[in-house]
Amino acid sequence: MPEIVELVLRPEERHNEALLRQKAGHQAGWAPGQVTHLEVLKASLDARGQQPLFRLRVEVYGPGERHTPEPALLPGFRPVDGKKGRVLIVGAGPAGYFAALELLEQGIQPVVLDRGKDARQRRRDLRAIQQFGIVNPHSNYCFGEGGAGTYSDGKLYTRSVKRGNLKKALQLLVEHGAKSDILYEAHPHIGSNKLPGVVQNIRESILHYGGEVHFGQLVTDLILKDGRIRGVISETIPDDPATDGKKTAEWQADAVILATGHSARDIYRLLHARDIRIEAKPFALGVRVEHPQPLIDGIQYHRSPRGPHLPAASYSLVCQVQERGVFSFCMCPGGLIVPAATAPGEIVVNGMSMSRRDSPFANSGVVTAVEPEDMQTWNKYGVFAHLEFQAEVERRMFRAGTGGQQGPALRLPDFIAGRLSADLPRSSYIPGLFPAPLYELLPPFIYKRLRDGLSRFGKMMRGYYTQEAVVVGTESRTSSPIRIPRDNDTLMHPDVTGLYPCGEGAGYAGGILSAAMDGQRVARAIVNANA
Repeated sequence: MPEIVELVLRPEERHNEALLRQKAGHQAGWAPGQVTHLEVLKASLDARGQQPLFRLRVEVYGPGERHTPEPALLPGFRPVDGKKGRVLIVGAGPAGYFAALELLEQGIQPVVLDRGKDARQRRRDLRAIQQFGIVNPHSNYCFGEGGAGTYSDGKLYTRSVKRGNLKKALQLLVEHGAKSDILYEAHPHIGSNKLPGVVQNIRESILHYGGEVHFGQLVTDLILKDGRIRGVISETIPDDPATDGKKTAEWQADAVILATGHSARDIYRLLHARDIRIEAKPFALGVRVEHPQPLIDGIQYHRSPRGPHLPAASYSLVCQVQERGVFSFCMCPGGLIVPAATAPGEIVVNGMSMSRRDSPFANSGVVTAVEPEDMQTWNKYGVFAHLEFQAEVERRMFRAGTGGQQGPALRLPDFIAGRLSADLPRSSYIPGLFPAPLYELLPPFIYKRLRDGLSRFGKMMRGYYTQEAVVVGTESRTSSPIRIPRDNDTLMHPDVTGLYPCGEGAGYAGGILSAAMDGQRVARAIVNANA
């Protein structure tokens, strides 16, 4: 039997294969030459001490022991012909695509509809919002193939390990082009330069095995009969609205998965109009804070520059203010701030990074929880109270500017002091920043919590509080402010047979992996319902 050993390595030793064999073999009682194979099971970076160290859990194979890799998943797939049923999936993000793969594996045909464009064509619309402030409401950083995660940091760690088959989800990503180290890294990520290729490969698998994927299809209505969903009606988004007329299509299926992401506000309104129950849910709102990456490296690694063997340093901070959490969110080391609005007239920011995380900036959302008790003055909007609050903050940020996607911002000390900055530091945000009174633009209870929370962060992480840090509004799409209810056992909407809310937009996920696993779980629920 192979031995499992724990290795502690200096940064320069981490990728020295000969040294790994020597150390692992020594612990297992074998000479380096007797080690036939090393399998890394887990790898993490420990930066708590003065000397950063890598900690590895390794499986060591000695004389006469043979390592047999686990078989690939895709070769087990078989083409489907629709005889076992057909399922519509609204949304081509991780929840939708992984639901499609799971259905294919079970012999059921998935038909994926997405309002946005494929990953390649989507880039032109991202360029338009970055350079010209033009927001395409159907193709942007949130809508399109791969969803909001495609052009993000591509983080793959999740606490929701019981929601699905984590190992299977990671393995499928590897088989579609992700690096194999995501299988064992404690905080794996892919990067927004690699993710588009991965999601395009997933689409090719769906098509190869008999599924369908249709872009530019905006779902405008549901086909309902006798308490059951029979399909959806979509409107084709024209490539050129000036010359191409609107077309509608009717899609029939045995079940419908709603995997539309956290920003598909029209879907929530459609459900409400059709008397299908939805619920307001807590979410979080705040700002995005950017520092020079070398400054964060120096704080976390106790050295600057960090050297060639250490990754760009990250951080995770949380505290309680007025009995509400204030916390860092979606931290992007070596990353960029990007405009994530999904409609004209709003300012939304998010973070992304490339696979190498080699930008000179580090950014993170810093947000606070928004609970029903905070929404008393918004109760007139009923179930849409949280959504309308979120939207109004985004519009307020836009109205403070000049009509483009420039970000309202302050230096961190000025944000905390409640004063306007005379100037702003360099930033990764391509549309540009302008000094704006965020202390007035943010709702008072949000600003006060963020102010106090950021002050505490400055004490928790020496050097965080600095004139070099900039605060940008607004980080508002942390999660959906609406939940679409579903039965705990069947995962079906309690009121509509055959309708399966899924992923982040339905309120059951919070990132790429948790959404992917929820997609798998919902697909299996459909299989079980038809068994």
